[in-house]
Amino acid sequence: MTIAEIISSLPYSQPFLFVDKIIHIDENGVEGSYTFDENLDFYKGHFKDNPVTPGVILTEVMAQIGVVCLGVFLLNNQFTKSSIIALTSSEIEFLKPVYPKEKVTVVSEKVYFRFGKLKCQVKMVNEAGATVCQGTIAGIIKT
Repeated sequence: MTIAEIISSLPYSQPFLFVDKIIHIDENGVEGSYTFDENLDFYKGHFKDNPVTPGVILTEVMAQIGVVCLGVFLLNNQFTKSSIIALTSSEIEFLKPVYPKEKVTVVSEKVYFRFGKLKCQVKMVNEAGATVCQGTIAGIIKT
């Protein structure tokens, strides 16, 4: 499965697609990036006059790149539009804020993938190379 096929098979669309590019992917992990558009709706109120990306959105970016993209790759051609994806757990430590127009890179390392459950160590870094957040995310993918 090609990188373009992985991204096009994701069950997300704008404004909730948080994957711009997959830089590298193999059976052990994935690296991808996303740039936050300053016009995303949540910036209007989070926070008023000082927009900051909500932690739940940072977690979603890490889940989409670090778990879902990797899961689609690992399932190869078994992943379809009717496949079901569910987050089962996350434990994320937030270290730095992310602002509009910032580009972040997610690096994910597979901990295990068995019985449809994928657990990964994930880390998000900003363009300066500083860690923004990190932790573990697990999800179930049913085909």
